[in-house]
Amino acid sequence: MLAEVAAPVPSTIQVVFVDDAVVVLEKPESLLSVPGRGPDKQDCLSARVQRQFPDALVVHRLDMATSGLIVMARGAAAQRTLSDAFAHRMVAKRYEAVVHGQILGEPHSWQVIDLPIGVDWPNRPRRVIDHAHGKASTTRLQIGHYDPVNHVTHVVLEPLTGRTHQLRVHLQAIGHPILGDYLYAPPEVAAQSPRLLLHASDLTFAHPVTGRTMRFSCQRLKCPGEPHTER
Repeated sequence: MLAEVAAPVPSTIQVVFVDDAVVVLEKPESLLSVPGRGPDKQDCLSARVQRQFPDALVVHRLDMATSGLIVMARGAAAQRTLSDAFAHRMVAKRYEAVVHGQILGEPHSWQVIDLPIGVDWPNRPRRVIDHAHGKASTTRLQIGHYDPVNHVTHVVLEPLTGRTHQLRVHLQAIGHPILGDYLYAPPEVAAQSPRLLLHASDLTFAHPVTGRTMRFSCQRLKCPGEPHTER
Protein backbone atom coordinates (compact mmCIF):
# COMPACT_ATOMS: atom_id res chain seq x y z
CA MET A 1 0.00 0.00 0.00
CA LEU A 2 1.08 3.57 -0.67
CA ALA A 3 0.85 6.40 1.82
CA GLU A 4 0.23 10.13 1.59
CA VAL A 5 3.20 12.39 2.24
CA ALA A 6 2.37 14.52 5.29
CA ALA A 7 3.56 18.06 5.89
CA PRO A 8 3.40 20.00 9.18
CA VAL A 9 -0.20 20.75 10.17
CA PRO A 10 -1.29 24.08 11.70
CA SER A 11 -2.45 23.64 15.29
CA THR A 12 -5.56 25.78 14.81
CA ILE A 13 -8.54 25.36 12.49
CA GLN A 14 -10.42 28.36 11.17
CA VAL A 15 -14.12 28.39 12.02
CA VAL A 16 -15.83 30.13 9.10
CA PHE A 17 -19.39 29.97 10.45
CA VAL A 18 -21.16 28.39 13.40
CA ASP A 19 -24.71 28.28 14.77
CA ASP A 20 -26.82 25.72 16.64
CA ALA A 21 -27.09 23.39 13.61
CA VAL A 22 -23.86 23.62 11.59
CA VAL A 23 -20.21 24.52 11.85
CA VAL A 24 -18.31 25.39 8.67
CA LEU A 25 -14.54 25.09 8.81
CA GLU A 26 -11.47 25.59 6.68
CA LYS A 27 -9.37 22.43 6.89
CA PRO A 28 -5.60 22.77 6.51
CA GLU A 29 -3.68 20.43 4.23
CA SER A 30 -2.08 17.28 5.70
CA LEU A 31 -4.83 16.80 8.30
CA LEU A 32 -7.19 13.83 8.24
CA SER A 33 -10.91 14.64 8.21
CA VAL A 34 -11.72 11.69 10.48
CA PRO A 35 -9.60 9.27 12.55
CA GLY A 36 -7.61 6.66 10.66
CA ARG A 37 -6.38 3.25 11.73
CA GLY A 38 -3.75 3.21 14.44
CA PRO A 39 -2.86 5.50 17.36
CA ASP A 40 -0.77 7.77 15.12
CA LYS A 41 -3.85 8.68 13.03
CA GLN A 42 -6.23 9.84 15.76
CA ASP A 43 -5.45 13.54 15.39
CA CYS A 44 -7.94 14.81 12.80
CA LEU A 45 -10.32 17.62 11.99
CA SER A 46 -13.37 16.00 13.60
CA ALA A 47 -11.54 15.28 16.87
CA ARG A 48 -10.21 18.83 17.12
CA VAL A 49 -13.60 20.35 16.34
CA GLN A 50 -15.42 18.11 18.84
CA ARG A 51 -13.20 19.41 21.63
CA GLN A 52 -14.82 22.82 21.07
CA PHE A 53 -18.23 21.65 19.79
CA PRO A 54 -18.95 18.22 21.36
CA ASP A 55 -22.14 17.75 19.32
CA ALA A 56 -20.39 18.26 15.95
CA LEU A 57 -20.85 15.23 13.67
CA VAL A 58 -19.21 14.30 10.36
CA VAL A 59 -21.20 14.80 7.16
CA HIS A 60 -18.55 14.61 4.42
CA ARG A 61 -14.76 14.45 4.12
CA LEU A 62 -11.81 15.93 2.28
CA ASP A 63 -8.67 13.97 1.44
CA MET A 64 -5.91 14.44 4.00
CA ALA A 65 -3.79 16.36 1.46
CA THR A 66 -6.67 18.64 0.37
CA SER A 67 -7.37 21.94 2.10
CA GLY A 68 -10.52 24.01 2.21
CA LEU A 69 -14.16 24.19 3.24
CA ILE A 70 -15.93 21.42 5.10
CA VAL A 71 -19.22 21.41 7.05
CA MET A 72 -20.08 19.43 10.18
CA ALA A 73 -23.60 19.03 11.61
CA ARG A 74 -24.44 19.84 15.21
CA GLY A 75 -26.64 17.02 16.42
CA ALA A 76 -28.10 13.88 14.84
CA ALA A 77 -31.10 15.60 13.22
CA ALA A 78 -28.95 18.13 11.37
CA GLN A 79 -26.56 15.33 10.38
CA ARG A 80 -29.38 13.30 8.82
CA THR A 81 -30.63 16.30 6.84
CA LEU A 82 -27.20 17.31 5.55
CA SER A 83 -26.19 13.72 4.78
CA ASP A 84 -29.37 13.32 2.74
CA ALA A 85 -28.57 16.55 0.85
CA PHE A 86 -25.09 15.25 -0.02
CA ALA A 87 -26.49 11.87 -1.05
CA HIS A 88 -28.98 13.50 -3.40
CA ARG A 89 -26.37 15.89 -4.86
CA MET A 90 -28.11 18.95 -3.45
CA VAL A 91 -24.81 20.40 -2.18
CA ALA A 92 -22.68 22.42 -4.61
CA LYS A 93 -18.91 22.16 -4.25
CA ARG A 94 -16.10 23.82 -6.15
CA TYR A 95 -12.41 23.16 -5.92
CA GLU A 96 -9.39 24.94 -7.32
CA ALA A 97 -6.15 23.31 -8.40
CA VAL A 98 -2.87 24.12 -10.11
CA VAL A 99 -2.03 21.44 -12.67
CA HIS A 100 0.87 20.55 -14.91
CA GLY A 101 0.77 21.69 -18.52
CA GLN A 102 -1.55 23.80 -20.64
CA ILE A 103 -5.10 22.56 -21.08
CA LEU A 104 -6.39 23.12 -24.60
CA GLY A 105 -9.52 25.22 -24.89
CA GLU A 106 -10.77 28.76 -24.48
CA PRO A 107 -9.94 30.49 -21.19
CA HIS A 108 -12.84 30.26 -18.71
CA SER A 109 -14.59 27.63 -20.84
CA TRP A 110 -15.94 24.46 -19.20
CA GLN A 111 -15.09 20.88 -20.11
CA VAL A 112 -16.42 17.56 -18.79
CA ILE A 113 -14.30 14.61 -17.68
CA ASP A 114 -16.45 11.46 -17.68
CA LEU A 115 -14.27 8.47 -16.77
CA PRO A 116 -15.13 5.53 -14.45
CA ILE A 117 -12.96 5.10 -11.36
CA GLY A 118 -12.05 1.88 -9.56
CA VAL A 119 -9.68 0.78 -6.79
CA ASP A 120 -6.07 0.04 -7.70
CA TRP A 121 -5.99 -2.96 -5.35
CA PRO A 122 -2.22 -3.68 -5.41
CA ASN A 123 -1.47 0.00 -4.77
CA ARG A 124 -4.16 1.12 -2.33
CA PRO A 125 -5.23 3.83 -1.56
CA ARG A 126 -4.66 4.72 -5.22
CA ARG A 127 -7.55 4.71 -7.67
CA VAL A 128 -7.43 4.10 -11.43
CA ILE A 129 -9.57 4.63 -14.49
CA ASP A 130 -11.35 1.28 -14.90
CA HIS A 131 -13.69 1.02 -17.88
CA ALA A 132 -14.65 -2.56 -17.06
CA HIS A 133 -15.46 -2.38 -13.34
CA GLY A 134 -15.13 1.27 -12.27
CA LYS A 135 -17.96 3.45 -10.98
CA ALA A 136 -19.29 6.25 -13.18
CA SER A 137 -17.49 9.48 -12.28
CA THR A 138 -17.99 12.97 -13.70
CA THR A 139 -16.07 16.21 -13.15
CA ARG A 140 -16.61 19.65 -14.69
CA LEU A 141 -13.42 21.62 -15.32
CA GLN A 142 -13.01 25.32 -16.07
CA ILE A 143 -9.75 26.46 -17.66
CA GLY A 144 -8.09 29.34 -15.84
CA HIS A 145 -4.79 31.21 -16.05
CA TYR A 146 -1.88 29.50 -17.81
CA ASP A 147 1.66 30.29 -16.67
CA PRO A 148 4.04 29.59 -19.58
CA VAL A 149 7.15 30.07 -17.44
CA ASN A 150 6.30 27.22 -15.09
CA HIS A 151 4.06 25.41 -17.63
CA VAL A 152 1.14 25.13 -15.19
CA THR A 153 -2.57 26.01 -15.34
CA HIS A 154 -5.02 27.15 -12.69
CA VAL A 155 -8.37 25.30 -12.94
CA VAL A 156 -11.75 25.33 -11.22
CA LEU A 157 -13.34 21.91 -10.63
CA GLU A 158 -16.89 20.78 -9.90
CA PRO A 159 -17.26 17.10 -8.96
CA LEU A 160 -20.69 15.85 -10.01
CA THR A 161 -20.01 12.52 -8.32
CA GLY A 162 -18.12 11.85 -5.10
CA ARG A 163 -15.56 9.11 -5.74
CA THR A 164 -12.44 8.80 -3.62
CA HIS A 165 -9.58 10.87 -5.14
CA GLN A 166 -11.88 11.69 -8.08
CA LEU A 167 -10.39 15.05 -9.00
CA ARG A 168 -6.82 13.81 -8.67
CA VAL A 169 -7.46 10.70 -10.76
CA HIS A 170 -9.39 12.55 -13.47
CA LEU A 171 -6.72 15.23 -13.88
CA GLN A 172 -3.96 12.64 -14.01
CA ALA A 173 -5.97 10.67 -16.58
CA ILE A 174 -6.22 13.62 -18.98
CA GLY A 175 -2.49 14.30 -18.69
CA HIS A 176 -2.62 17.22 -16.25
CA PRO A 177 -1.75 15.94 -12.75
CA ILE A 178 -1.95 18.31 -9.79
CA LEU A 179 1.26 19.85 -8.51
CA GLY A 180 2.39 18.31 -5.23
CA ASP A 181 0.39 15.11 -5.79
CA TYR A 182 2.72 12.37 -4.57
CA LEU A 183 0.15 9.64 -5.28
CA TYR A 184 -0.72 10.42 -8.88
CA ALA A 185 1.77 12.86 -10.40
CA PRO A 186 5.20 11.95 -11.82
CA PRO A 187 8.02 12.78 -9.36
CA GLU A 188 9.06 15.93 -11.21
CA VAL A 189 5.48 17.31 -11.07
CA ALA A 190 4.93 16.29 -7.46
CA ALA A 191 8.16 18.06 -6.51
CA GLN A 192 6.92 21.40 -7.91
CA SER A 193 4.98 22.05 -4.69
CA PRO A 194 5.54 21.07 -1.04
CA ARG A 195 1.80 20.38 -0.75
CA LEU A 196 -1.01 19.15 -2.96
CA LEU A 197 -2.34 22.23 -4.77
CA LEU A 198 -6.01 21.26 -4.44
CA HIS A 199 -8.34 23.45 -2.39
CA ALA A 200 -12.08 23.21 -1.63
CA SER A 201 -12.90 26.85 -2.28
CA ASP A 202 -16.71 27.05 -2.45
CA LEU A 203 -19.55 25.28 -0.63
CA THR A 204 -23.30 25.88 -1.00
CA PHE A 205 -26.05 24.02 0.85
CA ALA A 206 -29.48 24.52 2.40
CA HIS A 207 -29.41 25.14 6.14
CA PRO A 208 -30.71 21.92 7.79
CA VAL A 209 -33.15 23.81 10.05
CA THR A 210 -34.18 27.00 8.26
CA GLY A 211 -33.73 25.82 4.66
CA ARG A 212 -31.94 29.08 3.87
CA THR A 213 -29.26 28.85 1.18
CA MET A 214 -25.80 29.06 2.74
CA ARG A 215 -22.87 30.04 0.50
CA PHE A 216 -19.26 30.05 1.60
CA SER A 217 -16.00 30.84 -0.18
CA CYS A 218 -12.46 30.86 1.12
CA GLN A 219 -9.05 31.98 -0.10
CA ARG A 220 -8.31 30.67 -3.56
CA LEU A 221 -5.15 29.12 -4.94
CA LYS A 222 -3.12 31.19 -7.36
CA CYS A 223 -1.14 30.05 -10.36
CA PRO A 224 2.41 31.51 -10.49
CA GLY A 225 2.33 34.74 -12.49
CA GLU A 226 -1.47 35.08 -12.25
CA PRO A 227 -2.71 38.66 -11.67
CA HIS A 228 -4.82 39.21 -8.56
CA THR A 229 -8.57 39.40 -9.20
CA GLU A 230 -11.45 39.81 -6.79
CA ARG A 231 -13.92 36.91 -6.70
